[in-house]
Order: sequence, then structure tokens, then C-alpha cells
Amino acid sequence: MKFFIDTANLKDIQSAYKIGVLSGVTTNPSLVAKEGVKFEDRIAEILQAVPEVESVSAEVTPDAETAEEMIAQANELIKINNHDPNITIKLPMTLAGLEACRYLSAKGVKTNVTLIFTVNQALLAARAGATYVSPFLGRLDDISEDGVLLVDKIAQLFRTHQLDAQIIAASVRHPDHVTRVAMAGAHIATVPFAVIEQIAKHPLTEQGLAKFAADWKNSVQ
Repeated sequence: MKFFIDTANLKDIQSAYKIGVLSGVTTNPSLVAKEGVKFEDRIAEILQAVPEVESVSAEVTPDAETAEEMIAQANELIKINNHDPNITIKLPMTLAGLEACRYLSAKGVKTNVTLIFTVNQALLAARAGATYVSPFLGRLDDISEDGVLLVDKIAQLFRTHQLDAQIIAASVRHPDHVTRVAMAGAHIATVPFAVIEQIAKHPLTEQGLAKFAADWKNSVQ
């Protein structure tokens, strides 16, 4: 399973990139708004900061309600950073979003259909040509449904029907989510940098390092 980072914070993106685990970045207008910068400018900065990743998602804005409006926005977004091939257009799981997905995918543009909460929605997105489908497991957990089970069912369906869309487990909240979606068959988990930091740590690792340091100090005295 690959790791994407879900943020618009350049410092966090660069930190994840430096340790060599980052395959992509997901953002949305809300995340960029928290940074207090223009959306297109931040996407350009991200693309320049992580040139070797496979995907940087740039989402159409919520006021784009028709497929034509989404496509018009997408045509502007794909021009960022001189038509960077890593840019992925993030589209909502709506009928208009699926129509835009089909059009853009046929043009060779990578697409990420987001806000997926059922297996059937994932199936529709894959059939519309989506490069990535993004089930939101944490939000399902919030309403007492099993978000990881959704990822597992989507993975089974995609294997059965040999669908090429990659599953991005989104709304990942903690390390256990990461383990479980990896075992459930997600191709990618998109996570905040804080979760990457958490899964890199363990008390026994820290204790072992402290003991090694103490033993080394005693051996050179």
C-alpha cells in the first residue's frame, strides 16, 4: 500500500517527502483555505515541492455543479506548472462528477472521485474511468458504520471484475486505520502527517534506542 498525504501544508508535505514514503498528495479547497493562500498558487507550490510523486489532487470547487463547469475548472487546473503530468483532478461523487470524470479520463487526465460512501458509488466511479476512488472511512465510523469494511468490499469487487481504479482510503484518523485498510486491500492511504509520525513510533523502539545509547556511552568511557 502506498502513502499519500492529505494536507495543503507545505512543511508537512516536504517532511513526508524527505523520508521517502510519499507517493502523492491530496488536497481540497478547505485545506488550502486554512493556509491562507490562493488555491492555484498552492497547487503549483506542491507540484514543485514533490516532483517525483505520482499524483497531486486538485479539487474542483463546490460551486461547480454541472459537468461543463467542472470540466472548465479542470482545464484551468491542468495548466498549472506547465501541464504537470502529476496533477489529478478531484471530482465529487455525483452524476455530474461522473460525467466530468468520463470526459477527462478519455482525454488522458488523471481523476480522483471523492466522497464515496458505498460500494455502488465506487463501482460507478470506476466504470466512469476514475484513476482513483476515495472512500471516506473515518466519516462512516463517525455514524457507527464500518469504514474499513467498505474498503474491503470495494477491493473485493474490483478484484472480481478486474477494475483498474486504485482505492484511496481517505478520512484516515489513526494508525489502526492504516493497518486495517492495508490488510483490506486499499492501494493507497491518504493521511495527515501526524498519522505518519504516529505509525513511525513505538515505545519499545524508543526504549531500545535509549539503551543502545547508554551502552555505547559506557563502552567508550
